[in-house]
Amino acid sequence: MTGTPEKDPEEWTTGDEPMTGPQESYLHTLAREAGEDVPDDLTKAGASELIDRLQQETGRGV
Repeated sequence: MTGTPEKDPEEWTTGDEPMTGPQESYLHTLAREAGEDVPDDLTKAGASELIDRLQQETGRGV
């Protein structure tokens, strides 16, 4: 198997910390394209999950 298996964001040891600046910036870009709003109080794990969903909706995650 090649690559590194992805760990579920819910299992991240820092997943309950506030989302990072880069996550927030990218989320706002994706949300704008998807016509959605980004909650201000997302955690790192929550931001990662929302990024995954919005990437699918916008076609950026392909």
